[in-house]
Amino acid sequence: MKRKTAKTTKTQKTMTGAQALIKCLENHGVEYIFGLPGGSVIPIFDAIYESKIKTILVRHEQGATHMADGYARATGKVGVALVTSGPGATNTVTGIMTAMMDSVPLVVLTGQTISPMLGKDAFQEADIAGISMPVVKHSYLVKDINSIPRIIKEAFYIASTGRPGPVLIDLPKDMTAGAFTGSLDQPMDLPGYSIPGKGNKTDILQLAKMLKQSRKPMLLVGHGAVISGADKVVRELAEKMHCPVTMTLLGKGAFPETHPLSLGMLGMHGTAFANKALTACDLICSIGSRWDDRINGNNDEFCIGAKKIHIDIDPAEINKIVRPDLSIIGDAKLVLEELLKHVEKLDTAEWLRELEFYKTEFPLNYSNAEGLTAQCVIDTLYKVTKGKAVVTTDVGQHQMWAAQFYKTEHGRDWLSSGGAGTMGFGFPAAIGAQFGRPGELVVAIVGDGGFQMTLCELATAAINKQPVKVVVIDNKYLGMVRQWQELFFDNRLSGVDLVGNPDFVKLAEAYGIKGFHIDKVEDCSRVLEEAMKHPGPALIHAEVIKEGNVFPMIPAGKSAYHMIIEAPKVKMEKPTGST
Repeated sequence: MKRKTAKTTKTQKTMTGAQALIKCLENHGVEYIFGLPGGSVIPIFDAIYESKIKTILVRHEQGATHMADGYARATGKVGVALVTSGPGATNTVTGIMTAMMDSVPLVVLTGQTISPMLGKDAFQEADIAGISMPVVKHSYLVKDINSIPRIIKEAFYIASTGRPGPVLIDLPKDMTAGAFTGSLDQPMDLPGYSIPGKGNKTDILQLAKMLKQSRKPMLLVGHGAVISGADKVVRELAEKMHCPVTMTLLGKGAFPETHPLSLGMLGMHGTAFANKALTACDLICSIGSRWDDRINGNNDEFCIGAKKIHIDIDPAEINKIVRPDLSIIGDAKLVLEELLKHVEKLDTAEWLRELEFYKTEFPLNYSNAEGLTAQCVIDTLYKVTKGKAVVTTDVGQHQMWAAQFYKTEHGRDWLSSGGAGTMGFGFPAAIGAQFGRPGELVVAIVGDGGFQMTLCELATAAINKQPVKVVVIDNKYLGMVRQWQELFFDNRLSGVDLVGNPDFVKLAEAYGIKGFHIDKVEDCSRVLEEAMKHPGPALIHAEVIKEGNVFPMIPAGKSAYHMIIEAPKVKMEKPTGST
């Protein structure tokens, strides 16, 4: 009897690897784990059962990573996903790549077969560490149960510092089911990992001097400024210097788009006046932007004659595309705070008058003469919400129209898949954002194509009573591909007609979600107002004209000098770059 009592006492004191894992996640302030269980992660889900961390059961593992991503982007915290081994793990790769391309802090926990079976093609075994290697910031395969606390601490640190990114932790089942006998408080061991900070002061002083000498400067603000929380100092800098500001797709909100100095988004489908400024400036200062091919389709023709400055926390981005006249490696916020001390009002009066002319001559516009347009729906949504929603998007025409017409005031209010261009991102990302920012209005603007890739997460929104609003822009085409086929391939439409789209209102109602429908201009404002006021999740099915095109447009492989303001009257040559 005494031996039995002793054994019971010992069991109560013994902690499994899974319990140690969950304790470590609690210590890192994790609120939610987005995931889907399977055999190899049952010990972890069992440990969560008694944890204060809430598990959000998704309907597909891709949805789990996108929700964790949306949570991370909307809050600045690390998002966490948990999936099983094999196909469960491989289903996360799209979400991991999306986070990697856009520098989003994620920790993705994957189950794995037991250690003795590794490499033997066991049931649901996949080398997820190897498969995901090109699209993670770092990865771990746990081989020692007692190393779990150190690995978790390192993973969160790596994911959230410097240039953020996803970290994958692969957990063999014997590592989570076995006995943990180590310490929960272990030091990190990252001797080769360093984080750039304030930047070189001599270079910052040189930048101040170059700005003073400029007559047509512009600031190019990217996602790095959002990540660093540089919103306030970007505005102070622009206002102090009287310097115009343009933003990348993911830089939206790092500077208020309603500000008089704002030029909005630049690039392939940016505002005409931002792209006009790009061709006329004498200095461009990139703050946390990669100079990627969406804004720089032809490096030889990019800002000809202008001085180019690059501020970035990632040394790998310096000289990768543009060879700047000056580069500063450091945290955007810290660099700009120092720069702010050394700049003064610039002589930009004539430059700003020139830009006002461009704004007047080349405004964003649309016509509903042929019926309800996507632009009208998004513009009306902006007015109905007064620009105060957290907006997520999918990828395609609706994404570009949303970037143009839904002006963003704050950096973490705009969540969109940039580098990866992931269809299916917008809706689950909105659910994650809603978990991260309860009580705020979160709206997903999605296309009829992308939405159908992850619409099963309607169940997740309904069950968890997350009041996400989903605006489905339904033109019954894969619109961006159709636009390219029309403009560059003699309108030979191939594989783009989405015949067979469901009745999205009935679909929403099948999940217990309120559905709304718009197909007329005169109903747009009233229906959107009603939908935004609905207390629970809601879907707005907006049937718009089928063949609307996004303009302005810079053809792939071309520079801003070749911008198209409206539909061309002559046949265009096939583009040399990607969509």
